[in-house]
Amino acid sequence: MRASFRLGRVAGVPVGVNWSVLVIFALIAWGLAANQFPRSYPDRSPVGYALAGLAAAVVFFVGLLAHEVSHAVLAKRNGLTVDGITLWLFGGVAELRGEPRDPGAELRIAGVGPLVSLLLGAFFGAIAALLALAGQDGLLFGAVAWLAGINVLLAIFNILPAAPLDGGRLLRAAVWKATGDRARASVVAARAGWVLGVLLIGLGLWQFLSGVGFGGLWLALIGWFLIGAAGAEERQARTGSALRGVRVGDVMTPQPQTASAEMTVADFVDHYLFAYRHSALPLTEEGRPTGLVTVDRVRGVPAERRASTTLAEVACRADQLVLAQTGEQLNDLLPRLSECADGRALVVTDGQLVGIVSPSDISRAVQHSTLRA
Repeated sequence: MRASFRLGRVAGVPVGVNWSVLVIFALIAWGLAANQFPRSYPDRSPVGYALAGLAAAVVFFVGLLAHEVSHAVLAKRNGLTVDGITLWLFGGVAELRGEPRDPGAELRIAGVGPLVSLLLGAFFGAIAALLALAGQDGLLFGAVAWLAGINVLLAIFNILPAAPLDGGRLLRAAVWKATGDRARASVVAARAGWVLGVLLIGLGLWQFLSGVGFGGLWLALIGWFLIGAAGAEERQARTGSALRGVRVGDVMTPQPQTASAEMTVADFVDHYLFAYRHSALPLTEEGRPTGLVTVDRVRGVPAERRASTTLAEVACRADQLVLAQTGEQLNDLLPRLSECADGRALVVTDGQLVGIVSPSDISRAVQHSTLRA
């Protein structure tokens, strides 16, 4: 999930917000200000309802951010790289690079998020109790009590044993510990996520058709998201299992055709694109990779500018290239490859280009491993 804009850094981790978070923020604030608060605390001013709803929604998202920051901090302490945190329609996600080294690390990273939400729920619950003892039972009490309940509910929902929820990670850690097989554990957690998604869709549709309200459609939407995410995790786990032990040098296309950065786009289209039938071409200088040009990048150059535009102007720059070694495990390369807009890695030895890895190379490797199995 890509961030639409950045908020800054928290605990050294970049924090971003996707535009879709505005939807859920507006729904929460409106639901509290227009329905729950007026129903529970009548005869207050509309401005008071609006301010209480906005304040509760803001604090809720701060708590959601704290949940994700806790994941990021524990992940960094357990040797993983954290690229950032993004808040979006279904909550938040900490973008971790790599996999935990053992079930214990998985357990710690996954479990800290629900724990933080539970502690926040207890904190707001204690404040609500103090307000009640002091005789403050108005909008302030209502907002704090809602924050206590929603954080506890968030913690409970997140520990459901189904991927991609935190509970799915906890389930994966348990199965991984019991079997010693991380790929099998990932498949079990993903299938549990699929089952939960189906149940939520069924429950949501039943509520909607029973006239309970549009909240049922929201449940169904969450279920649909869980099914999609769980399916993606299972495919990723099976791919990782199929490629276990396969090295980059085993699947790369060796000695790929290269081009000069000074070549024009017109020359590339007329003499390289159709002659060699490659959709990507590394740019080199004295054997060292300096860029990568693809058909998609060339397609964006207007026909009238192709003769005056060099490949260096449209290519993926040297600092953006994904570089790999022939002896590197292919499973270790895949996370880095998915971060590259061009979806390819250049293989180097002593700084010299010796091969290229493309999605089709990986697909063939998966097919061969599956057939051998």
